[in-house]
Amino acid sequence: MENKLQVWKLAHEMTMEVYRVADDLPKKEQYNLTSQMKRSSSSVPTNIIEGQARQYNKEFRQFLYIAKASNAETKYHLFLSKELGYISLEKYDMISTKSDRITMMLNKLISSIK
Repeated sequence: MENKLQVWKLAHEMTMEVYRVADDLPKKEQYNLTSQMKRSSSSVPTNIIEGQARQYNKEFRQFLYIAKASNAETKYHLFLSKELGYISLEKYDMISTKSDRITMMLNKLISSIK
């Protein structure tokens, strides 16, 4: 599946990276942090594409707000993983920077469709 929106592409890339990181977390986190990271990260591109498929701009915006919130949740899970020593500072910084870019892009997209 391919989408024309650059923010969707970046969110998909981030999700792939989060999945790789999550798969390397300790097994004891499999049903907690690992599943939460995967769920919140995949929610970002999912909500972007679902909103884009809606008929009205108001609905699209609402899905973009949900994507933005899921992105913030993902960033916290990554921060927690770093604080617990599960991921390196470098890996955290790389994905966190991507997350920040996604937030900025979502903000611009939301503003453009008001």
